Amino acid sequence: MRKVFNHLLSGYGALFFIFLYAPVLLLIAYSFNSNPVNVMIWKDFTFDWYINLFGGTTSLKDDSAYVESTDQLLAALRVSLTVAAFATVISTVLGTSVAVALARYRFKLQGFYRVLLMIPMVMPDIVLGIALLIFFVGVGVNLGVTSIVIGHCTFLTSYVFLVVSARLAGMNPLIESASADLGASEWQTFRRVTLPLILPGVIGGALLSFIISMDDLVITYFISGVNSTTLPVFIMSMIRRGVKPEINAIATMMLVVSVLIASAGIYFRSRKTDS
Repeated sequence: MRKVFNHLLSGYGALFFIFLYAPVLLLIAYSFNSNPVNVMIWKDFTFDWYINLFGGTTSLKDDSAYVESTDQLLAALRVSLTVAAFATVISTVLGTSVAVALARYRFKLQGFYRVLLMIPMVMPDIVLGIALLIFFVGVGVNLGVTSIVIGHCTFLTSYVFLVVSARLAGMNPLIESASADLGASEWQTFRRVTLPLILPGVIGGALLSFIISMDDLVITYFISGVNSTTLPVFIMSMIRRGVKPEINAIATMMLVVSVLIASAGIYFRSRKTDS
C-alpha cells in the first residue's frame, strides 16, 4: 500500500506541474512558429517574430500585416521600466522603514496598523484600480506616469513590508542592544548592524516589487493616461485585435526577464546567507 500511495502521490505531483507549466511551455514554443495566421497550427521554426519586434530585417513577406509599431512597443517598454524603477525605490524605502518601525517600537493600534498594510495585498485589483482612479480625478492629478507610480506604491509597499518583516523576525534583537551598549547611535546601529543583516530581505522585496510592477495590468489600466501606456496594457490592446505571433514573443521575453531577476535575487540571498 505504501508503494501504491507513493506512485499515486508522484503521479499527482507530475500532473500538477504539467497543468501549471504546460500553457507557459506552449506559449514559448508557439513564439517560434512561423505561421502568421493561426498561431496554434505549427508551420516552421523561426526567429522572425523576435527580430521583427525590434525593427530587424526578417523573411516575412508582409511585416505590416502582422506586427505592431516597433516605436509604440519600445515606448511602452520605456514607460514600464520607468514606472517600475521609481515605484521599486519608493516602495522599498517606505516598506523597509515601516517594517523596522513596527518590529522595534511599540505604540497604540500597532496591530490595526499591520492590518492596514496587508489590505492592499488582499484587495481585488479592480477595486483598488477604481478607487485610485476616483481619487486622482477627485484631487485633480493628471493621469500619467506619476499616477501609475503612486498607484503601484500603494500595494508594492505592502509586499516589501511583508518580506522585510519576515527577515526581521529571524533577527536577534540583542545584536542591536549590544551595538547601543557600545555607544552607537540609533542611526549608526541601523546603518552598520540592522541594514546589513536585513539587506537580503530588502533586495528580495525590491526585486519582487519590480517584477510585480512590470507585470501589473488591472490597476495600471485604470490609472494610466493616453501617452503613458505600459507594456502589459500595450499587449492587452494587441490581443483585442487577435492573438498574433509577436504577442507570444513579447510574453516569452517578459517571462525570461522575470525568471532572470528572480534567479538573481535567490543567488544574491544565498551568497549573503553563506557569508
